[in-house]
Amino acid sequence: MDLGVLRKVGHNEQVEVITPVIITWNNRKSRTIGEFRALNTYTIPERYPIPRIHEKLTKLSQAKFITAMDALKGFHQDFLTDNAKKLLRIIVHCGIFEYLRIPFGIKNAPSHYQRMMNTIFPQELSGWWLIIYIDDIIIFSETWDSHLSRLERVLQKSSTSKHENISEKVSF
Repeated sequence: MDLGVLRKVGHNEQVEVITPVIITWNNRKSRTIGEFRALNTYTIPERYPIPRIHEKLTKLSQAKFITAMDALKGFHQDFLTDNAKKLLRIIVHCGIFEYLRIPFGIKNAPSHYQRMMNTIFPQELSGWWLIIYIDDIIIFSETWDSHLSRLERVLQKSSTSKHENISEKVSF
């Protein structure tokens, strides 16, 4: 709730759909995920291509400098419509909450996020030096100077878009 991802549903609000949650653990951190499989069966698929990672990775063979970054908060970057919020309510021991931002576990989240990232970085992707695979960003270059310039460009675009794209997970 502190991150603006969830809102507690008020006692006087009508609730038609609720979903149980699953708690997953990774590196001693818990993540609460709505069990949206039933909802996903009724969801019309968003048709947007997810890159074939093996095709993208062949581009890296010529690179001397590579930076890999993870997008911050991934799917939680984008807000939901009011109708979607009503379908994405979860129940936990202390009440019913609704997602305000796109949660993990819904069918169209990966393709929606890929589309969003491709929209933020169209020139960089067409320049053949940037790979975006959902929430993973890879910058590669043949020279150190061009690499620094490209890295600065991606970070600048991330900060000027409405999305905080880069997390602390960066590898050089």
